[in-house]
Amino acid sequence: MYTKNALSVTLLLLCCFASTAKAGPDYTCFQEAGHYTPQLDIGSDMAIVYGVNASFAERVTQWREKGYSIGMMTGIAWGGYDDYYQTPDGFKKDEVQTTKTGKLYMHGNSTTVGYNVPSDAYIDYIKKVVEPAVDLGAQAIFMEEPEYWAETGWSEAFRREWQLFYGEPWQEPDSSVDAQYRASKLKYELYFKALREVFRHIKSKATEQGKTVECIVPTHSLNNYAQWRIVSPMAHLMDLTEMDGYIAQVWTGTARSATTYRGVRKERTFEAGFLEYSQMLGMVRPTGRKVWFLADPIEDNPNRSWNDYKLNYECTVISSLMWPEVHRFEVMPWPSRIFQGTYPKIDLDTKSGEREGIPADYATEILTIINALNDMDQKDVEYDTGTRGIGVVVSDTLMFQRAAPTPSDVHLGNLFGLAMPLVKHGIPVELVQMENLAQPGVLDNIKILLLTYEGQKPLKPEYHDILKKWIHSGGALLYVDDGKDPYNHVREWWNDQGANKTTPRDDLFARLNLDVAAAHTPVQLGAGWIHALENAPSFLAKEADGADTLIRIAGALLEKKGETLKTQNFLKLRRGPYVMASVMEESVSEEPLHLAGRFVDMLDPMLPVVREKTLQPNERTLLYDLAWSETHLDNAKVTAAACRVREEKDESGVLSFVARGPAATRARMRILLPNPPKSLSTAPGIYVGQQWDEESKTLWLDFDNRAEDIRFTIQHQ
Repeated sequence: MYTKNALSVTLLLLCCFASTAKAGPDYTCFQEAGHYTPQLDIGSDMAIVYGVNASFAERVTQWREKGYSIGMMTGIAWGGYDDYYQTPDGFKKDEVQTTKTGKLYMHGNSTTVGYNVPSDAYIDYIKKVVEPAVDLGAQAIFMEEPEYWAETGWSEAFRREWQLFYGEPWQEPDSSVDAQYRASKLKYELYFKALREVFRHIKSKATEQGKTVECIVPTHSLNNYAQWRIVSPMAHLMDLTEMDGYIAQVWTGTARSATTYRGVRKERTFEAGFLEYSQMLGMVRPTGRKVWFLADPIEDNPNRSWNDYKLNYECTVISSLMWPEVHRFEVMPWPSRIFQGTYPKIDLDTKSGEREGIPADYATEILTIINALNDMDQKDVEYDTGTRGIGVVVSDTLMFQRAAPTPSDVHLGNLFGLAMPLVKHGIPVELVQMENLAQPGVLDNIKILLLTYEGQKPLKPEYHDILKKWIHSGGALLYVDDGKDPYNHVREWWNDQGANKTTPRDDLFARLNLDVAAAHTPVQLGAGWIHALENAPSFLAKEADGADTLIRIAGALLEKKGETLKTQNFLKLRRGPYVMASVMEESVSEEPLHLAGRFVDMLDPMLPVVREKTLQPNERTLLYDLAWSETHLDNAKVTAAACRVREEKDESGVLSFVARGPAATRARMRILLPNPPKSLSTAPGIYVGQQWDEESKTLWLDFDNRAEDIRFTIQHQ
C-alpha cells in the first residue's frame, strides 16, 4: 500500500542512496516484491523491485549492494493502492471495472484491489506512486499489465469517459456489436492515455534530476489478451516516444490456454507460446525498441505439481529461444515463490495438503538455463525449419470483438486457424502487426502474407494501400474470410461511419481493383499474387482437414513465386554454441529427430555429455555444442553451469571465472579444457566434486551454490 507515511520514509533515504545509482546491464532480469535474501540471489543483471511502499528504499539498497542494476515495477491497472480506493465514504467502487450485473472486477481474490478505470485523478495518483523510483535512481520503470476486461463497461467512471471521448451518451456495450466495438476502442485509448501521461511525468522528473529512466510495459501477448477477453493498448504504445520497450509476459499460464487444431481442443503449450513470442517480437521489431522475453518456471496456479511446471517451462523457454533477434530475458518473476514456495506432490491435489519445495534437480536445471540466457546474444544463427518468410497479420482489434452480444470465436480460431497449421508444419510463422505496416521494411522478408478480417478489423485505411504496393512489388497475399463477421458493419472508416454496407474486404479488393470472386484462384497483380479463400479461419480450425486445405493453398501460392513450400515436424535453431529443437505431434509425421555430435544436455541437471540426442514428437531439447565451441571460441570454456558465471578468461594455461548462485541450491558445471586439470582452487575455499571425462575433454564440477562470488582458478597447462 502506498501511503504518505511510506513516501516520507522513502524520501528520508533518498539523499543517502540516490547518488549510488548507476545504469548497468539489463540483458536478464527478474521481479521481486520482497527483501533480498541469499536464497533469491540468482545473479541476473537487474533486480526489478516490485511496488513502492515503506520498505521500497531499503529493498532497492539491498539489491543494489549485491551488484544488481535496479528497476521498479508496479501495476498500471491494479496494485496495492488502498489509499486511493479507500475514502471517508467507503470503497471508491465507481472507478472499478464493472459488469452489467454490477460485479466489480477485483484483482485475484482481493477485496480492496480492483481493475481500475484510469480517470484523470487515478493517473495523477500513479504519477506520485512512481516518483520515488526516479528519486532513488531506478534505471527503468516497468508499468505492467494495462488491462481492461471485455465484459465490463458499466461503471460510472466508464460512462463519463464514454461521453468525453465520443461526445454522445454512453451505450450498454452488449446492446450491439457497434457498441461493443466502441466500448473496446475506448478501453484501448484509456490505458494508452494513462501510460502516456505517466511516462511523460517520469521522463520529465528524471530530466529535472539529470537522469535517464527507461519506461517499459510488461504485458501479455496480444494473442493471450484476445483469448482471455482483455483489452490493452499493445501496439498503440509504439506511438509513444516515451515508450522504451516491452516485457513479453508469456508463461505456462498463458501458453497452455487450449487451442483448437484439426477439430481437437487441447493444450499446445510450445506452439501457442511460440506464437505469443512471435507476436510480441513482431510488434516491437520495426520500432527498434527493447523487448524481454519472459518464461516462468512455475505459473500463477499454485496447485500444479513440479513435474507439470517443469514440462511446461521447458515448452515456453525453448519456444522463446526460437527468436534469435531477442537476447533479453526476464528469467523468472517472483523467485521467492519458486525457491521458497511449496506445491502439491500430485498435480491439482488440493485436498491432501501434501506439498513440497522445489526439487533439487529442477532448481539446478532452472539455474543452468538462466545462466545460458545471459549468453544468447549470438551472431552465428542457423535455421533448420520449414519455409521462412510466411506471415500472418494480427491487429490490436483482435481484442475488440470478445464480448456480448456477438463475441468472435471464443477459442480465437480466427487467429489459430491460420497460424497453428503453419507452426505444426515446422514453419516459423511471423505474426505481422497490422498497426506497424507503415513502418519501413516490415514486409521486406515476407513471401506470403495470410490475412483475415474475421475477429479483427483495420484501424486505418492506409494499411490497404500499403498491402497493394507490397503485392504489386512481388508479395503474395492469401486472404481467408467468409465475409460473415457481424463486426464488418460497425461504424468505421470503411463504411463511412455506417452510411453504407461496405466491408473491410470490399475496401481492400476495391483498392486492388479486383473482384473477390475472381480471386478464388490465384490472380497476378503486378509482380505479386493474391488468392482469396472463401472460408472462416475459425471454421478451418474446427475441421479435421482444415489445416491441409490451408497448407495446400499456401504452397500453391508460393509456387507462383518459384519456390516450393518446405514442411517438417520440427523446429531447430542454432544460436552460437546453443542448439534448441522441438519436435511436434499432430504434424507431417511422427518421425523422431536425431541430433548427432558432442553436446552438453542442458535440460539434464547432471549436465551429461551426449553423442546423440533423439527427440520424439512433443519433446524438446537445449544443447551446448562442444565442437562448435572448440572451433569458434576458446578450447577452455565454461559451457554450462547452474549458477551465474562472470569474469571468465583463459590466460597462460589458467582458466578463471567467478560463480554465484542462490543459497540452498546445487551447482553443477561442465567445462571444456584442452587437457586434464593440473589443479583447481577456489576463493573462498569450498568443497568441489570433480570428474574428468577424457573422451569429451570436459571437467564436471559439483558444489553447493553460495550467494557470494566464488573465484575458480583451474590450471590446465
